[in-house]
Amino acid sequence: MTSASGPSTVPAGVDDLIARIRAVYLGCRCDLLESCLRAWPDHGPDRIVDARPLPVLRWLDTLELDVPESCARVITALRATAARLAWRQTYTVEAVGAEFLDHYAYTELIGERGPVSSRNLACGLLLLGPGTRYPRHRHDAAELYVPLSGTASWQQGDGVWRERQPGTLIHHASNEPHAMRVGAVPLLAAYLWYGGDVSQPSTLS
Repeated sequence: MTSASGPSTVPAGVDDLIARIRAVYLGCRCDLLESCLRAWPDHGPDRIVDARPLPVLRWLDTLELDVPESCARVITALRATAARLAWRQTYTVEAVGAEFLDHYAYTELIGERGPVSSRNLACGLLLLGPGTRYPRHRHDAAELYVPLSGTASWQQGDGVWRERQPGTLIHHASNEPHAMRVGAVPLLAAYLWYGGDVSQPSTLS
């Protein structure tokens, strides 16, 4: 079966990509991760997704590999799989502008729309092009981010902007506003939503 955006199939290599992302989280020392990882699905891909490449994928080949080894392993697996994944965008051009959408996309790997089904958590990857400012937004689910490549500044609530290095765990509480500013190189980050409605999208705040 095919669609206008690409073949409908469980993408090859997605189970390996998910395993490498899980290894990144396992390497982070945080009590919050214990309940999340207990809820991690114990099955592999079980849902067909429509491949949907987006313009931001042009930055994949420029992602920095001088990062912790577990992060570099995710990047390598993503480069082999990205074109077969469903890349999505939450916002409209009226809300954020065409330039932002040209530099932004995420792919859900675990969740209610990802190739691995789960109602308890959502996990995937966010890709932002160089110089992108992701405006303040919030969502019902709590979130654990890990930057994998690229250095960006992150803001939580009304706090100061803080530069975060690859491999750093970043926690956003439920409905806590947060924003990101990407530097001269693209940002790839893993996200893990839990403890709320993981199907409810982000809203700008």
